[in-house]
Amino acid sequence: MARFKNKNKKALARPVKNQPSVDHITGQKIPKSFVFSRGKLPGPLRDLELDLRKLMLPHTALKLKEKKRNKLKDFLNVAGPMGVTHFLMISNPKSVPHLRVARTPQGPTITFEIQEYALAADIARSQARPSCPKELFSNSPLIVLSGFGSGGQHLKLTTIMFQNIFPAIDINTVKLSSCRRIVLLNYNNETKLIDFRHYSIRLQPIGVSQRIRKFVQKHEVPDLRNLQDVSDFVTKAGYGSESEADEESATVSLVSDLGRVNRASTKSAVRLQEIGPRMTLRLVKIEEGLCSGAVIFSEFGKEADDAHEEEDHED
Repeated sequence: MARFKNKNKKALARPVKNQPSVDHITGQKIPKSFVFSRGKLPGPLRDLELDLRKLMLPHTALKLKEKKRNKLKDFLNVAGPMGVTHFLMISNPKSVPHLRVARTPQGPTITFEIQEYALAADIARSQARPSCPKELFSNSPLIVLSGFGSGGQHLKLTTIMFQNIFPAIDINTVKLSSCRRIVLLNYNNETKLIDFRHYSIRLQPIGVSQRIRKFVQKHEVPDLRNLQDVSDFVTKAGYGSESEADEESATVSLVSDLGRVNRASTKSAVRLQEIGPRMTLRLVKIEEGLCSGAVIFSEFGKEADDAHEEEDHED
């Protein structure tokens, strides 16, 4: 016998964990972002979009669903109630990849031409020992800007935009365990290009052998079959290779314990490992509003202004 579906039965929905909108230490509003595309994108640019979403974690919509019929105002209508402060939009007008970073709801909007890019997967394949655990993305990355102080107003606006896209930190109260990633933007005044890099941060104690460090950190039983005594494991462990030499300029003195190996009042070496994505950007336009309004800066004149004209009309 056929069964009839109960129309009055409501679908079950999983509860969504609400993130705080204000930092309880600094008292400032936590910036949140949407990363989405405008127009049709090829496969590699779709992957770049997903990499940027992961980079912006945890204050972004990792599984944001997009539809072809979505207009810019659709994202803007949702952004307000969710406390979203920034849009990162990837487009491909005339087969030239572009990244637009906008402040909601009234702008400004900064447009970059993506001249080169490498996905996180490409960078991992190029490394001998890639490492990118999920725990890295439980906190927002730090932001470091280099070379932007010697430019004009357009570089000052770019600096302010990127500084406000990530939560501010208080150096007096920040926990070392939350500083796990860093985003580096370096501006070359000669080429007028911006190198965009994303690294993971890890600390290694100075004066501790690699074997001992791995034993304490990973809780793995060492292989002692070829040793005569347990003391041989310590005495023959060595103190690092040439690639792991401790440089004075790359060492820090910890003020608190960090993990099982890095202890307070001891020196540790700072290690950066690139986790991607990697981009080479060229600043081409700054608009006063949200993808509209007066053009504050244009690198190539009217040609740059017309590059997104058709796309902006669709929005």
